[in-house]
Amino acid sequence: MDTATATATVTTGALQPAPASGVCWAEMVAQRSYLVRFAQRKLRDPLLAEDAVHDVFEAVLSGRAVFAGRSALRSWLTAVLKHKIVDSIRRSAGTDSLDDHDDDGDEHVALAIECPRPRPDQIAEQHQLLALVLQRIEALPAGLRDAMRLRVLEEQSTDAVCRTLGISEDNLFVRIHRARKQLLS
Repeated sequence: MDTATATATVTTGALQPAPASGVCWAEMVAQRSYLVRFAQRKLRDPLLAEDAVHDVFEAVLSGRAVFAGRSALRSWLTAVLKHKIVDSIRRSAGTDSLDDHDDDGDEHVALAIECPRPRPDQIAEQHQLLALVLQRIEALPAGLRDAMRLRVLEEQSTDAVCRTLGISEDNLFVRIHRARKQLLS
């Protein structure tokens, strides 16, 4: 029986090759413990690791992943597993588990999950702080102000700022240091 066209069925306890994958079921199962350990190292959760390995076997058996024989079976299964791990991480990204929190038996405690974006009041504070810093930069002496504006605010290269101001690289660093020192005082 050709392994590429055989079906993966269990008949009277005998395992037959997987469909269209070119892989014998027994060969895949022999790699299972390695795959589970690999997945546990990446996911740090034994249940998720088992699920990922199960997904690999399911993909092979359903024909969604086909072994072409261009690499070792373990390498190929590991590559398929890596994709399943990434899929698992993407599915769980942005969700927090509520199981980790203690509610001390009170079922009516509302758990607040903080949004990663800043609140409107935080944005307003940032705008006020930025305006203050820009005012203080404008109040610096001309040489320090120009160095800060070109190098820090406009993010021009050191060489370009030195050419524009007609100063050496060392002098530019001294000016920026002095400007920062004055801004922090």
